[in-house]
Amino acid sequence: MISDPASPLAAIEQLPLAVAMRHDLWLYPIVEIFHIIGFVTLVGGIIVLDLRLLGFSKGLPLQALSRHVLPWSIGALLLIVPSGLLMFIAHAGDLVGNTAFIIKMVLLLCAGANAAAFHAGVFRGAAAWDTAVEVPLAAKRHALASLLIWAGVLACGRLLAYI
Repeated sequence: MISDPASPLAAIEQLPLAVAMRHDLWLYPIVEIFHIIGFVTLVGGIIVLDLRLLGFSKGLPLQALSRHVLPWSIGALLLIVPSGLLMFIAHAGDLVGNTAFIIKMVLLLCAGANAAAFHAGVFRGAAAWDTAVEVPLAAKRHALASLLIWAGVLACGRLLAYI
């Protein structure tokens, strides 16, 4: 909780939903479970796609795999974002000063930038290397960066309880 009751973060923490998140026995854990389910769904799909880019399961057509994973990723984001915001408002003051939270948010921005750069760049030519041709080094770099970034997000999310 925030010690300065006039701060904007204190106002966020005093929202009725934020108070309920802190005081209702089951609300926070239920929201956290939805957040974890969304995260596992999102990152699971990303990991499968990244591993394919790195040369595993070469028989799987990359573009078909990407089209299959995308709706799951969008659905996962529909769980992750609202549940993450709900958990944030319950402890906004604590989280904005938490190193693990700050690093997690920076890594999420990096993950988004990496995905945007991949899709706007090298993935535009994926039809040429969908199955039979070696994946370009640039795509492999994006995949490796993605795996490392998401591992960091996972680690930071878990460390929130301890830092």
